[in-house]
Amino acid sequence: MAEIIQKDGTWVFDGDTLRLTPGRDKNVGLLRRTLGELLVPLGALAGVSFEQGRKTGRLRLRLREGADPLLQATGGRLPESHDPYQLVVESDRYGVAEYFADEVRNALLLDQVPSHPVPEYLLPGPSVPLSASAGDGSVSFDGERIRLEWNWKTEEAKSAAGARTLALTDIAAVEWVPATGLENGHLRFLVRSAPTKTPAKYDPNAVELWGFKKDPLMALVAAAVQARLPHPAARDSAHGTVPDRAGHDHPAELEATPAPSSSAAPEDEHDALLRRLRELGELHRSGVLTDEEFALAKQAVLKRM
Repeated sequence: MAEIIQKDGTWVFDGDTLRLTPGRDKNVGLLRRTLGELLVPLGALAGVSFEQGRKTGRLRLRLREGADPLLQATGGRLPESHDPYQLVVESDRYGVAEYFADEVRNALLLDQVPSHPVPEYLLPGPSVPLSASAGDGSVSFDGERIRLEWNWKTEEAKSAAGARTLALTDIAAVEWVPATGLENGHLRFLVRSAPTKTPAKYDPNAVELWGFKKDPLMALVAAAVQARLPHPAARDSAHGTVPDRAGHDHPAELEATPAPSSSAAPEDEHDALLRRLRELGELHRSGVLTDEEFALAKQAVLKRM
């Protein structure tokens, strides 16, 4: 097991799952604190990195495309303080962070986890019911219905019709865009058969965001809705394309063609080393190898790779 404890949070990896717990430091973003502890299966990861700075470093997890509804809904636009897949590391814990990253990388290698997009969400998204207030309105979601209510700052053209309720079955997509510079952001629900280019300020299916503290909470609502919409891969499949093993789109009928069997080719050294790593892992888990023996044997194999 690998563990790193910082003011920014605690990350624990048991070989199969990463447990990400936000810290209580004042610099931990509101979204992370509200989202709480996350359990990330190893199969949802595409990679891990550790970046050193003069005073602090940063551990970063890279998830496979389509694995997490939060990342799907926010499109990589979350500020660093709100991103649950980043951890600020103090300089005196750089060694621990490097060890943690190595353990995750080795597990990805041992389990041969691919990095291409996934066909279904591997994380459940925020739990419901859920509500948030920011900008010119409030949004609540119970898993089946979305309710939008307006405040005194809402444009009259949008608030005149009163509160609005949308059925999840009527939603084609959801988008969350943060406010940046002088540009306002929004949380918008795209309704089927009713495309719109109306600015969020006047759109009755959108909440306009002005860059205030609670704006990121709207991203949690977006993620909860996104988790209950058809996965993007299912939508692509319906249009005749599916991601292949390398993550590229091809006509769906081609995916039915089985891949050539790897058993037809002679086993090369790389495959043999991967098999040896798996054997060492099994011996370590069963108690045959001590932690020190396992670490030494694993490093010897990795050097040969």
